[in-house]
Amino acid sequence: MDNPFFDAKAPKSLDRLDFHARAQAATSHLSPADGAATLTHFTARANAAALSHLPEAPCLWIVCGGGRRNPALLDALQAHLPGEVKPAEAVGWRGDDVEAEAFAYLAVRSLQKRPLSVSGTTGVPIPMTGGVLAKTRKGAL
Repeated sequence: MDNPFFDAKAPKSLDRLDFHARAQAATSHLSPADGAATLTHFTARANAAALSHLPEAPCLWIVCGGGRRNPALLDALQAHLPGEVKPAEAVGWRGDDVEAEAFAYLAVRSLQKRPLSVSGTTGVPIPMTGGVLAKTRKGAL
């Protein structure tokens, strides 16, 4: 939790490898169960750290993806976050589909050459579109 990311003001973002080396070093001496418990606790604390950047604390936290099926993670989130923590299905969402639907939305925006990232969310200097469409064979997506 001493990573400067947590204290940096928004907009900000992380790469999937930003914590890899530090997490590996910090957990290499732990049993798999203790490592999983440590990462679960870190995940809950990292989410709680976001509270300092919000104008007010949310009263409801909706968990999507595979983590919503992890009772230890849901308990840790509930212990560290104000308000209720619920899996996506509890509010009528399809928890396995939310991420895929978000990426589909971004893909359509990319095909239309519309911005995917703007200064107010990630700090990019100008609105940024997606990458390039790579076709696997002539005419196929």
